[in-house]
Amino acid sequence: MEKTKIIEIKYGRIQGYIEQGIKIFKGIPYSSPPVGDLRFKPPIPPKQWNDVQSTTEFSPICPQPPSEKELFEQDEANSLTLNIWTPELDSEKRPVMFWIHGGGFEGGSSASESYDGLPLSLRGNVVIVTINYRLGALGYLYIPGKTANVGQLDQIAALRWVHENIQLFGGDPNNVTIFGESAGGTAVITLLAMPDAKGLFHRAIAQSAYSFNKTYHKEGSDKFSSMLKINPGDIHSLQKVPIDEIKKTQSSFMVEAKSKGWDNPFSPVVDGKTILEKPLNALQNGIAKDIPLLIGTNQDEMKFFEQKLAPNISEMSSEKLLEKIKDYLNDEKLANKLINTYIKEREGILPNEPLDIIGDFQTDYYFRILSIRVAEAQSRHQKNTYMYLFTWSSPWMDGKLGSCHALEISFVFGTLDKPGMDNFCGKGLEVETLGEKMMDTWIAFAHSGDPNNKNIPEWLSYDSVNRSTMILDKEVKIVNDPFGKEREEWEQFNF
Repeated sequence: MEKTKIIEIKYGRIQGYIEQGIKIFKGIPYSSPPVGDLRFKPPIPPKQWNDVQSTTEFSPICPQPPSEKELFEQDEANSLTLNIWTPELDSEKRPVMFWIHGGGFEGGSSASESYDGLPLSLRGNVVIVTINYRLGALGYLYIPGKTANVGQLDQIAALRWVHENIQLFGGDPNNVTIFGESAGGTAVITLLAMPDAKGLFHRAIAQSAYSFNKTYHKEGSDKFSSMLKINPGDIHSLQKVPIDEIKKTQSSFMVEAKSKGWDNPFSPVVDGKTILEKPLNALQNGIAKDIPLLIGTNQDEMKFFEQKLAPNISEMSSEKLLEKIKDYLNDEKLANKLINTYIKEREGILPNEPLDIIGDFQTDYYFRILSIRVAEAQSRHQKNTYMYLFTWSSPWMDGKLGSCHALEISFVFGTLDKPGMDNFCGKGLEVETLGEKMMDTWIAFAHSGDPNNKNIPEWLSYDSVNRSTMILDKEVKIVNDPFGKEREEWEQFNF
């Protein structure tokens, strides 16, 4: 392994390695261990170290309920780290792209192969940073006046680390683009509305951000404490619970929460201190007026979850469809209007049986309509606001996934050659071409706040009149107001 030169950052000396000319540093701590009295508390800077710290391996990941296949070591004390890929350790001041992973604020990490920063850094002359942040109860337990949004504060701490140190890695602290997908996209939108994040980033990309339409943060946190046999609000006792007990209880809690129809209670919350108001409202009021925004969704977001959570459901009656949508909206008249519009607009173009319609409705309910409203809000204050719709279909499961949730990530990162990605994303010239176009578009936006580049048609900014939207598929093209009739019906609904 070829090593980099030793870099002296604010907290000590580190040494990474070199691959294809890219200098790579993994597992750099940006916070002191968030354990003991620091559990559920805002992050504080790491302590100084004396020896040269080897940064050639990812750190353990933040504690989270076990997945079907445990890939990474978990460690509460040593997981608040970041990773860097840079073309050169010089003073060129390249754009910085700061990635926030998804996982429903419950799981995930920066160590996924899909988030390998090498291809983007190599292609775009940019510095890539990926991070871990606290998840679940450890990151988003809400006890008013005592703890809230520490996972978001972790992200801000990592951004502050970048601001203080990234020039040592050939990056420009005054040109930082935050980007993320799913919960990471939601985190991006949330950071736009957080006063403590102001000045730490300069552009934002939100991929498949989703809305928590009903939240139970206080009730959820109280219930979680009760399951641990701890009085609600007793943060000192919660700080002493063994981490394995936290994880085990959280798994049981999430099953119960979802059975009640609760959206994830462990997620960003308006607490009046770190987040002052709903991010959408803050954007409407111009809180991020200086930040160019690129935002979008995938056409079939929910098909991933349908196959994961209910793969054996093969049909749905019209009556059941109305009942389910009415439950979401609490408005039978609007439910009927939406169903009729979805059926009519898809006639002869897209499948429009009840099972198809519920998936399309849920995609809009959780993802697309929020992104449209964020783009509307931001475009009133910032002309560099751009909207996309990713419609490439996965070949996996005989095409049942469509253009599902998370499918675009490997196109953005250029990690289509990673093991298994050919099954999920496809392979061949069309896949490679779309990947190159998306990489160049994200890179162009990071450089200038404008995604236009020679590899795509002219991309006009978004406004509430034309609603110019870039379709990302075999053919990359601009369409004004895709699925506009459905969008118009949704205007009657308030999140």
